[in-house]
Amino acid sequence: MDLNTRLAVLCLAIFFSATVVLCTLPVCGQTPADTATNGSRLRFVIYLTRHGVRSPTGNPDRYDAYSSTPWPKWDVGPGDLTPHGFELMKLFGAYDRSYFAEQGLLSPVGCAGASDVTILADSDERTRETATALAEGMFPACAVAVHALPENDPDPLFHSMRAGVGKPDSALAIAAVEGRIGGSASNLADVYRPKLNVLDQILAGCGHAPLSNRRRASIFDVPSSQSRGHSDHAAKLQSPLSVGSSMAETLLLEYAEGMKGADLGWGCLSEAKLREIMQLHTAYVDYTERTPAVARLDASNLLDHILAALQQSATGKPVPGAPGRPGDRVLFLVGHDTNIATVAALLDLHWILDGRRDDTPPGGALVFELWRSASGEYSIRVYYTAQTLLQMRHARTLTPANPPPRVPVFVPSCGRRDMSCSLGEFAATVRRVIDSAYVTAAP
Repeated sequence: MDLNTRLAVLCLAIFFSATVVLCTLPVCGQTPADTATNGSRLRFVIYLTRHGVRSPTGNPDRYDAYSSTPWPKWDVGPGDLTPHGFELMKLFGAYDRSYFAEQGLLSPVGCAGASDVTILADSDERTRETATALAEGMFPACAVAVHALPENDPDPLFHSMRAGVGKPDSALAIAAVEGRIGGSASNLADVYRPKLNVLDQILAGCGHAPLSNRRRASIFDVPSSQSRGHSDHAAKLQSPLSVGSSMAETLLLEYAEGMKGADLGWGCLSEAKLREIMQLHTAYVDYTERTPAVARLDASNLLDHILAALQQSATGKPVPGAPGRPGDRVLFLVGHDTNIATVAALLDLHWILDGRRDDTPPGGALVFELWRSASGEYSIRVYYTAQTLLQMRHARTLTPANPPPRVPVFVPSCGRRDMSCSLGEFAATVRRVIDSAYVTAAP
């Protein structure tokens, strides 16, 4: 064999060796959990999920001054889950059931597994109806209880400040946010001007002749200020970014609802533009919810109860204040995007899904899985999952061939190479990041 032939053979050997190595990694279709859980068994799952697609909250006419024509009307009350949103959550529930069955947590069909699932929802209509839709999707024609407080009763799990858990330090919250925005809310309009310009063009009808002769205000006319908040918000941030965030969220809801024509951003909203302006909402949430001093006020109680439920499942014995029952296989906590954002902030969790960073769209869920190894060690794995924009818009059935994206999330303070945390290290992390002054024993 001459030298050139030997070199060719050597190159081929190196290529195939590299291919074998690479195919043990996530690029060949496996997640880190797939490669690291051999011999381990999934014992318990907590879904901290946002409600499904809803109508805009509050007065639907409050932002008409900024658009060339009024915003579209919705067929449900302000903030209520839409029929389309209900159907999307049923699809998610059916897919979740198939995943649980694949992992051996629940049977693939029938009602028997319903007794192994606890569903707790916030008291709002949209969260209670979302919980009902998930239950119907997982257990068709079965009686599944959805636990929730009466409407308008603030639930300490999902609204700890509104429920009076602790005494929020608004001055600290304001200082923490100001320290991230250069000391003035007016800075935000300059930082996000390109994306605000895209939104303002949509609001102006993107060059189309307006259907009314009334004059509109530009989104850049919104005054900037920061002040003491109320209810669930320790600090209030007013700026073109805050108003743009709400508008971008409303345009997302129009898109996810399947609206068309003039009802979808006055005929000006493409998916590309939607993805760009959605970053306004993500940025606003980052400042107002993901600032640690703010998140600690809002999420300490919820994260403490999530830990209690994980420990209860591991020991098989009741833990005071833990939501659900010791024998549960699955626990759903149906709340809001703010719940996901603040819990993620305390644990310093980040993700990219469907081309968006740290976004929390309707129906998205932060998932905590409890695994038990062959040696008896318990570990925690964290994921984020949500339907894509197109899956939401077209209500596409979720199947193994068309699954909702699901990405692993690394927990910086205790994460190992396989993306897991030991239960003990995860518990130590939770105890370190929460503030017990904002925790109540009541579930």
